[in-house]
Amino acid sequence: MEASFDTEESFDDPSCLSPQSPGSTSPARRHNKEREIKETKTTINGVTFPLPMSMPEQQLLKPNEWSYCDYFWTDKKDPQGGACVPGFEVLLQKQIKGKQLQKEMAEFIHERIKIEEEYAKNLSKLSMSPLAAQEEGTLGEAWAQLKKSLSDEADVHLKFSSKLQSEVEKPLLTFRGDNFKKDMKKYEHSIADLRKQLLSRYGGVEKARKALADRQKDLEVKTQQLEIKLSNKTEEDIKKARRKSTQAGDDLMRCVDLYNQAQSKWFEEMVTSSLELERLEVERVEMIQQHLRQYTTLRHETDMFNQSTLEPVDQLLQSVDPAKDRELWVKEHKTGEVRPVDMDI
Repeated sequence: MEASFDTEESFDDPSCLSPQSPGSTSPARRHNKEREIKETKTTINGVTFPLPMSMPEQQLLKPNEWSYCDYFWTDKKDPQGGACVPGFEVLLQKQIKGKQLQKEMAEFIHERIKIEEEYAKNLSKLSMSPLAAQEEGTLGEAWAQLKKSLSDEADVHLKFSSKLQSEVEKPLLTFRGDNFKKDMKKYEHSIADLRKQLLSRYGGVEKARKALADRQKDLEVKTQQLEIKLSNKTEEDIKKARRKSTQAGDDLMRCVDLYNQAQSKWFEEMVTSSLELERLEVERVEMIQQHLRQYTTLRHETDMFNQSTLEPVDQLLQSVDPAKDRELWVKEHKTGEVRPVDMDI
């Protein structure tokens, strides 16, 4: 963490009628002024923030919305001690993770489809089993209808698996396809380039600040030497040193202005891009919600269709009549109606 003083407070001398360069302040006045300056801002990794309690609390850009544009300005510290992760990178990783989870959901639905297909295959195979095929009468009709219902149910599950593939799995797989990574890279490079420019401008400010301090120190030393007559420096030498100090102050103000312009551009792009990533995340969640709802709709339909395959079975089971079955069986298989009688002597 690197700290810097409030630039505007540092550059304004209330005792002067017009703004002056930082380097134009006399050494004694500058010394007294620096003691009065309160540190109100801090610069962390090239970005300047207000210090706590130094100014009224900032208002959120989108109050009560927990918007991305309000909560990812600082870099995230690595608990393992590695390099800090920029806040925008955290948002990008959320997008990439969301894409991966979306893919995993599609894989889950695919496994569900395989189960349905295998189940349908086994149902169809079982429906053709010869087991108990010789059952007769009303019970035989009910048994045959029950076996047929397995074939009908197999068709229902095949249709269910087909709709799962086209209406749930495929949309999850194809949502934001090949261009997704390119789009994320574009956002990443745009913000990273502006952040690099900001860091470069901050380096210029620090360099100019050091140059100003060196010039002011040189001016102060020469002035003190002249006052105690330890040097033969002329008044012209003092004026020359003062001009260099003033120039260094002008350079610092110019560097600060360039820095502030770079930070403003980075800020605007951060807001715009984070809001776009927020919109994309809302879109992703709503898409998944829509297709998972479609899954439950298809599942309810499958249950309804499965129930309909059992209705003919229920009807025939209600019609099973043991007496009628006995009649039909006896008529077909009887061996004779004449009963035995007693033998005569």
